[in-house]
Amino acid sequence: MSLIDRTIVFVKEKLQNAEGGHDWFHIERVYKNSLLIAKEEDCDLTVVQLGALLHDIADSKFHEGDETVGPKTARTFLESQNVSEEITIHVINIIENISFKGGNFEKKFNSIELEIVQDADRLDAIGAIGIARCFNYGGFKNRALYNPDILPNLNMSKEEYKNSKSPTLNHFYEKLLLLKDKMNTPTGKKIAEARHQYMEDFLSQFFAEWEGER
Repeated sequence: MSLIDRTIVFVKEKLQNAEGGHDWFHIERVYKNSLLIAKEEDCDLTVVQLGALLHDIADSKFHEGDETVGPKTARTFLESQNVSEEITIHVINIIENISFKGGNFEKKFNSIELEIVQDADRLDAIGAIGIARCFNYGGFKNRALYNPDILPNLNMSKEEYKNSKSPTLNHFYEKLLLLKDKMNTPTGKKIAEARHQYMEDFLSQFFAEWEGER
């Protein structure tokens, strides 16, 4: 069994009881998106594969905001597989720098491998699946679908973003609709355009229905 196959087995086991928007199927979609984007880039495919598979191995949202759990879990696994320290550090840097975090987070590390996995992860946050994931997580947190009296906050700090309890629809304006212009790669940008338009169309329909117009 290859390193990638063993990693897949490990991730499936770790995430078997995960919330529906951050489960194995999310990882699998990000992995597939990463491979698609990587075809057009000069990159270390092993780092891309491991980064995609391990990027959400312990999302801080489900560990009381602790951002160290994911990197520690990934390092323990990679060391158990005798992965080189160079690759291990690169994968951990991807995990630590991939998240949106309110859009005010400055990456402390850059590589084409990070850009590929970040684009792949962001693609899964927009479009039809992005909408489904958004409302699934809102339901998981028992948030209101929409409240016209609670406006989106477009200037949140990292901590405010992490602790936000605003209605689910606000998340479109606070994150999802911003991702199109934050894509890194040509392939990611192209795919994001269509998925972004799908969300715009959804919101038009949502508000029309909310107002009883159609």
